[in-house]
Amino acid sequence: MVKTPVIQVVGYQNSGKTLFAEKLIEQASSHGIKVGVIKHHGHGTPDVYDEKKDTGRHRNAGAVVTGVSGGGMVSIHATQGSEWELEQLIRLYDSFDLDFILVEGFKEESYPKIVLLRNKDDLHLLNKTNIIGTIVKEAHDVSVDHSYLYDRMNDCIEDVLKHVRRGY
Repeated sequence: MVKTPVIQVVGYQNSGKTLFAEKLIEQASSHGIKVGVIKHHGHGTPDVYDEKKDTGRHRNAGAVVTGVSGGGMVSIHATQGSEWELEQLIRLYDSFDLDFILVEGFKEESYPKIVLLRNKDDLHLLNKTNIIGTIVKEAHDVSVDHSYLYDRMNDCIEDVLKHVRRGY
């Protein structure tokens, strides 16, 4: 059973998901709220590790989980034969002392979510479950209680942080 609240940010490419996540993290951090982030990389395997360094050499030798720690930071790399399920990642993050987990992507999951809409073509995203807010780049007839124009993103962030403080 996961004890850490989870909030999703969903939308299509160039909808402002990463900008929203960045601003939310900055605001949360400034209030002493500890955030863990899970980003869905939907474009193949991310290339973030140097295979010539020790951990890369360990992976090449067959290790399925490698980690490097130093200066108060740990970096873990884990592989498995199939795509990581969000639940697996959340269980991993739940072991850290976080106030909430921010998930960018994984549109089909049912955690409380903020939906970012680029234009009318994205309105079908409002059919997703558990929407707690919507940010729109253009004014649309959006049928969600908490809808914000793109330039009012900070208002949405404040509402999300109120939910986090209450423990969802």
